[in-house]
Amino acid sequence: MKFEELQKKIGYKFKNTDLLETALTHSSYANENGVSRVESNERLEFLGDSVLGIITAENFYMHYRNLPEGDLTKLRAATVCEKSLSEFARELDLGKYLLLGRGEICTEGFKRPSILADAFEALIAAIYLDGGMDAAKGFVLKYIEDAVKKHRGFKDHKTVLQEVIQRNPGETIEYVLVGESGPDHDKRFEVEVHLNSNVIGRGIGTSKKKAEQLAAKEALELMGL
Repeated sequence: MKFEELQKKIGYKFKNTDLLETALTHSSYANENGVSRVESNERLEFLGDSVLGIITAENFYMHYRNLPEGDLTKLRAATVCEKSLSEFARELDLGKYLLLGRGEICTEGFKRPSILADAFEALIAAIYLDGGMDAAKGFVLKYIEDAVKKHRGFKDHKTVLQEVIQRNPGETIEYVLVGESGPDHDKRFEVEVHLNSNVIGRGIGTSKKKAEQLAAKEALELMGL
């Protein structure tokens, strides 16, 4: 049975396989077969979006402690967008298992990014309902962590700098606020990063955290990193 094959791929065995079947049922298939008898994955997709949101938000909050809120939001948006979710679905060859109406099959709906992304979110919800949050996290995080590694636009410069400095025991870094400017609604903060009291980077940002990130970035660039 092809659902058995999919369960092996996702590393989770359903207690209630009806949930898995619903997650894979597109509305076109449900409409052709009568909504009273067949439920589409739209409601599961709605739930899966929220489950995915809390898992990624918690993970990024815990693992990227030096990133300000704005960067965390951008990072989450970049890693759980339709493009990313459809790519996750393709890794599972999820289109192969979808239940589609005849029209969608003819137009190769099983390849369409929106259908694949929705099915992936529905699958998250099905796992969550069947096995709880820990099971859902186990499924989601392996994809999210890989997506973050591939996403070049975001780096936690403070963490990278700290890791570099820690290679040399006895050396310490400190972030020092050296200036503030602008009105309350549009503040600018200037921060220096000190290595053993020597200035190795400066940054100016709309928050202290952003300024610290920019100071760390400059320090890494001066080190050729």
